[in-house]
Amino acid sequence: MNTEQASQDIHAFTDEARAAVYQAIFLRRDVRGQFLPKAVPDEVLSRILTAAHYAPSVGFMQPWNFLVVRSDEVKRRVHAAFAEAHAEAAEMFEGDKRATYKSLKLEGILESPVGICITCDRERTGPVVVGRTHMKTMDLYSSVCAVQNLWLAARAEGLGVGWVSIFNQAALQAALDIPKGITPIAYLCVGYVSHFFAKPELDAAGWLPRLPIEDLVYFDQWGQCDDQQPLVRQLMRDQAAVQAVANNDPLQPATSRRSD
Repeated sequence: MNTEQASQDIHAFTDEARAAVYQAIFLRRDVRGQFLPKAVPDEVLSRILTAAHYAPSVGFMQPWNFLVVRSDEVKRRVHAAFAEAHAEAAEMFEGDKRATYKSLKLEGILESPVGICITCDRERTGPVVVGRTHMKTMDLYSSVCAVQNLWLAARAEGLGVGWVSIFNQAALQAALDIPKGITPIAYLCVGYVSHFFAKPELDAAGWLPRLPIEDLVYFDQWGQCDDQQPLVRQLMRDQAAVQAVANNDPLQPATSRRSD
């Protein structure tokens, strides 16, 4: 082994640890209807919230807050805000899309034992932030990193997470008493589940398919493709392998797997 290879290897995780990271990424799902009436222990909630707090943030501004919702009354207020926006959204689609949209279950607000609203305080570290001087939305993107960290940590804990985004922002703020200066980023339904589906539910329902990754990778300039690149062929093999793993996930019961 040469010196360069040895230097790289000392920073890599073990094979088992690396596989676990990718497993959490590839088997994560947006959960809507499989929540169980089982409480999430504080020590588990603490771990996933800590993981979220350790997300990367531009200028280390850490713009997030985490609002934990356990009250049934508050959940009902959040659900009412969702229901209003959901009805409005249905009218934005036409024909078969509208009928399909109405048939989809798009939240688990009342069923999940815990809701977590992740927000962004856009004034947290003042008007001038390292890395945000020219792209003002970097604080919002930083808060989304916290969402992803929480989601992956939750999957590793065996928890399902569902991101509900069908809200009028003002209505969600009112339901949770969030100040006007704080931006809600994600309302997450969190809890133990009966199973995870092999495919994302919108994919399985025929709403949209998983895009081929080879169509999304360019080289050096926007739109510049090269099907002969060894990397492209490797990407295609890896995407096929990921779906095969999901279809044969040993962590879910066989009855919950979808072959479509």
